Amino acid sequence: MLMRQGLIDAWHDRRIMAGDEFEGRIGNEIDRADIVLLLVSPDFLASDYCYDVEVRRAMDRHLAGETRVIPVILRPCDWHPAPFGKLLAAPKDGKPIMSWPDLDEAFLDVVRMIRAALPASPRHELSIGKKPNSVESGPRSSNLRLRKDFTEADRDKFLEDAFAFMTKFFENSLAELKQRNQGIEFRFKRIDADHFTAVVYRNGSAVSRCKIALGGTLGRGITFSYNDQAADGSINESLAVQADSQGLFLKALGMAHFEDDKDKHLTFEGAAEYYWAMFISRLQ
Repeated sequence: MLMRQGLIDAWHDRRIMAGDEFEGRIGNEIDRADIVLLLVSPDFLASDYCYDVEVRRAMDRHLAGETRVIPVILRPCDWHPAPFGKLLAAPKDGKPIMSWPDLDEAFLDVVRMIRAALPASPRHELSIGKKPNSVESGPRSSNLRLRKDFTEADRDKFLEDAFAFMTKFFENSLAELKQRNQGIEFRFKRIDADHFTAVVYRNGSAVSRCKIALGGTLGRGITFSYNDQAADGSINESLAVQADSQGLFLKALGMAHFEDDKDKHLTFEGAAEYYWAMFISRLQ
């Protein structure tokens, strides 16, 4: 919408064409930019070029008041000691996008922060990366996004990583639940690489049980059962890997009737919170 309203025109290094001088082109665009978004991840911090050249150049212009640098935290990483570590980052509170329950909400928060940072008056068009109507590139469409294809191997790895995250998430959450609440005990058991169970006791009586498994009768997915002794075919909810044109995500089948979450594009954190909400609801 920022582009449709004529408030910005965007540039990124995927627009460098064959034959362009790579470093000079990026430097020129940073020097022209009104806003520079740093897409921060462990890979970004590990890149000598991104860290030593792009960040340094952008921050020099930011400190001189010639541009505004906005760090966008994509994935968890040690970004606070970086030269831009004292800047207000997006999304809100610098929470990594991949740690939000829903990716769309995370990116919407980034957009809102960019919109809030735009000058109140000014020119008809503000550029992120280049001046509007530049003779260098000429008119073009902003509809340039291409569909990404994800292999079966990509989907399997995504699902396995999500299950590994969920396993650790439940183990840590149970320990914290016990620490914060008197009379609470728990039993957490990793049955094998594809199954774990959890039971919470209040004053010695079992209040909530669950079994979470990778795979099941519905095919590749992560299933939840309120019975920690249930066979794999007995489930109360299932999460499946799906893809849109740009990424992989998890989506609930909707058996649990959590209306606010069943249509969301769930991240690892969102999926783990979804099942944790089902599990802890019996205590609440």
